[in-house]
Amino acid sequence: MPSIVNSLAAYSMEVLDGGVRLITAPLGQRNSASVALMFKIGSRYEPERIAGVSHFVEHMVFKGSRRYPTSKAVAEAIEGVGGELNAATDKETTVFWARVPGDKLATAVDVLTDIIQDPILDPEEVEKERDVVLEELRMYLDSPGDHVHTLFEEELWPAHPLGIDIAGTEDSVRAITAGDMRSHLEANFAGSRLVMAIAGNVDHAAAVEMVSPALPAWPQGQPSTFTPAVPLAEGAQVRLLTKPTEQAHVVFGTRSVDYRHRDRFALDLMNCVLGEGMSCRLFLEIRERLGLCYDIHSWTGRLADTGSAGVYLGTEPRRVEDAVEATMAQLHRICEEPVEADELDKAREYLKGRLLLRLEGTGSMATWLGGQELLTGQIMEPAEIIDILDAVTPEDIMRVASDTYARQPLRMAAIAPLEDPDGLQRLITWG
Repeated sequence: MPSIVNSLAAYSMEVLDGGVRLITAPLGQRNSASVALMFKIGSRYEPERIAGVSHFVEHMVFKGSRRYPTSKAVAEAIEGVGGELNAATDKETTVFWARVPGDKLATAVDVLTDIIQDPILDPEEVEKERDVVLEELRMYLDSPGDHVHTLFEEELWPAHPLGIDIAGTEDSVRAITAGDMRSHLEANFAGSRLVMAIAGNVDHAAAVEMVSPALPAWPQGQPSTFTPAVPLAEGAQVRLLTKPTEQAHVVFGTRSVDYRHRDRFALDLMNCVLGEGMSCRLFLEIRERLGLCYDIHSWTGRLADTGSAGVYLGTEPRRVEDAVEATMAQLHRICEEPVEADELDKAREYLKGRLLLRLEGTGSMATWLGGQELLTGQIMEPAEIIDILDAVTPEDIMRVASDTYARQPLRMAAIAPLEDPDGLQRLITWG
């Protein structure tokens, strides 16, 4: 394992003109190269009136730019060489990426920088794409397994940008103009907020030369700011949306640590024991032994000043209280009983293996390195993370589980053909 880990860790980073941080990671004899342009801007930075503007901009830049004037021209520039092109918006980041044959890397850099720096933003195209974004929002509303997570976030961060869907609301999407988008791009897509990460068949000096022509168009910019998260009110709360669904969809959980916190890796290990994969406690107990649901899993998420941890389960409506009660029993267990050594070792190996397998891909390596630099200003190498995972003890697991689930007020969202949330609220009241 050490030789594999060390080979994955090699990278170079350089701060270029305008504050742009360039990271390159050569990955053996790969035939491909991936480039990711990662900006520290996302939905939590947006005014409520134009919530979803980052996501809307993500759509619109692919509609055409100065050198690639149509969506067809943008797509063909990358797909015409066998590559792929995409983007994603999150609460704190917006990412544009491409994967191409190694000798076409300059084309990918040119396309990505041009569509972001000089998009056309034609008002007619804005109106067409507005309908597409609205249909995307409605698609999630029609999918209770997705919609329930949005309701949960509204409860976890009430009256706060973190509680608004990344794509915005129907009202905010209807209000966004081409001018709003251009102002958003000019104000937020600055060099100091950009990390450009390239992995695969790449040479650092050649990458600097490819990127340099685009640098004058990236102004230095100012650090972006956001509204901090405020503490949750005490007491368990349940948000029930009564719908005639065939299955009850339930999410419950609470706040957790941010992405700089010393306990973040111990929390990941705790979550792995609890609810990741088909050999975790929730799957084996709630699905396999009790047969109470088809899908159950837990998760953790981290942000600059807060985070989240919770459980999703889908079950037959008449069995929803049994499923929640059994899940709560597993939360109590992981807070109150030390994890056995073999179970902890299994979780450790699971996370180590997932990390190493993830970093085999050029796109994953680029976003992994770039994301760390963008959000924390520090890149941890795989060997460092593995050492930290190896040092986590059963007592650490109990402590972070208790700090998360036993000492924080729980929130729940449910979409189901139920009328009364009181029984669910009693079940998630820690006692």
